[in-house]
Amino acid sequence: MSFHTTLRKGASSVFLRIEEALDGPFGGADNPLRHLGALGLYLLWIIVGSGLYLYTVLDTGIDAVYKSIGYLSVEQWYLGGVLRSLHRYASDGFMLVMALHLIREWGYGRYYGFRLYSWITGVPLLWLAYISGIGGYWIVWDQLAQLSATATAELLDWLPIFSEPSARNFLTPDSISDRFFTMLVFIHLGVPLLLILGLWAHVHRISHVDYLPTRRVMLATLLALIVLSLLQPALSNPPANLAVIPGALDFDWFILFIHPLTDFTSPGVVWLLLFALTALLIALPLLPHPAPEPVAVVDPANCTGCDRCLADCPYAAIAMQPHPLRPGFRLAMVDSELCAACGICAGSCPSSTPFRRRETLVTGIDMPQQPIHALREQLEEALAGLAGAHRVVVFACARGAEASALAAADTAVLPLLCAGMLPPSFVEYALRGGADGVLLNTCRPGGCDFRLGDRWTRERLAGAREPHLRRTVPAARLQLCAAAAGDEGTLSAALDEFRARLDNEALADERLQPYLRRASNHA
Repeated sequence: MSFHTTLRKGASSVFLRIEEALDGPFGGADNPLRHLGALGLYLLWIIVGSGLYLYTVLDTGIDAVYKSIGYLSVEQWYLGGVLRSLHRYASDGFMLVMALHLIREWGYGRYYGFRLYSWITGVPLLWLAYISGIGGYWIVWDQLAQLSATATAELLDWLPIFSEPSARNFLTPDSISDRFFTMLVFIHLGVPLLLILGLWAHVHRISHVDYLPTRRVMLATLLALIVLSLLQPALSNPPANLAVIPGALDFDWFILFIHPLTDFTSPGVVWLLLFALTALLIALPLLPHPAPEPVAVVDPANCTGCDRCLADCPYAAIAMQPHPLRPGFRLAMVDSELCAACGICAGSCPSSTPFRRRETLVTGIDMPQQPIHALREQLEEALAGLAGAHRVVVFACARGAEASALAAADTAVLPLLCAGMLPPSFVEYALRGGADGVLLNTCRPGGCDFRLGDRWTRERLAGAREPHLRRTVPAARLQLCAAAAGDEGTLSAALDEFRARLDNEALADERLQPYLRRASNHA
């Protein structure tokens, strides 16, 4: 095992433990670590909203802006001051969430294969975010802005791209004019527009993107930022004065850390680190990785062009084109570069029902490594071998809790590529085939490796999404459990609880039988 693989698995283990710890108080849907992308976008909208207000009320000009923002921070603290602090702390939060999102996706190995495009398009966003953040500090034009602008100019001077050293612009007070302020506004407003465009490119190949976290997470985040803004408002340092060297300053380590790093090392070392890190992030997907799983396969004779697979695919890997065999119909097409091999499309296909009495069940779209026909055969074989008072079939996501230990004479365990690949009709098929109950295990909410497997499963079983479980299926005979890898105890406890419920149901049916016989005789 290489050093990179060892390091990556160590990072993923740390993240997994922290996420599972936060699942307790927050739940999977509200766990911020499971929704870092959505949380980052939410923080960005706070930054944009507060920034637009600040820009519209600020006096433009290198001399007036300092007084103007000082007035907002002190005299109008209840609005302008709070919004300025929101702008500052949301920016810090965005940088933190962006870094955590990057490390988390790397730790879980989500940077190659069908995720390659999202990873590569995310790398330039790092540069754009920090350029925008650093430029934002310059607009205030206090001593911190002076220090940052001078240090950045010296850093740029190391690169052989300017005919004259740009740091000379900060040698005398007369060298700074309103044109300089115009440049600062361009940097701080123009670069974020590129950042938003880059974010669109980053997610546009992903279906059903969580552009915002849950309402509870949004309210809690906003409340925390407001409280922080009131307790520790963001204030300006003394005004910039190129005739003096800035003294002790209120520093922002989330955005301006590059300046102390430059002082500690040198501009050359900093550029070497920045370029090396960027090159490494781009090169990571080119490293050796496990061979990709076989992608979904479409059978034109059984595809009706119903669009369900297109609607449910988490990574926009499916498109529709005119059907070559049926004029007026459409045919699903799979992009092998984007397919995650999750099988969610097979679970959404209406032809994937096991009640189709064919010797070989061929569906409109299927997974070569676990076709629906093979799953039906496994289920029928398992039902034939079950024995005991309460026979239970467990369908378990292979990426969730390890379920093989649950197998027993009265319990059959069938692993799935993803819980979302199971057509709901298999639940009814198992019950009609002799099972007393069906337990379906998914990943924790928000923790599906394929993003939407657990969500689509819950919605299909609840009748909120097609294909849905028929209402005639007794709800008491079905148990849904959310147990991730490492939650084997949770899954085992869920099975025990389910068995107890089946016992109660059987006892109730037993007590009801005499009354049913009397009613039948009376009739």
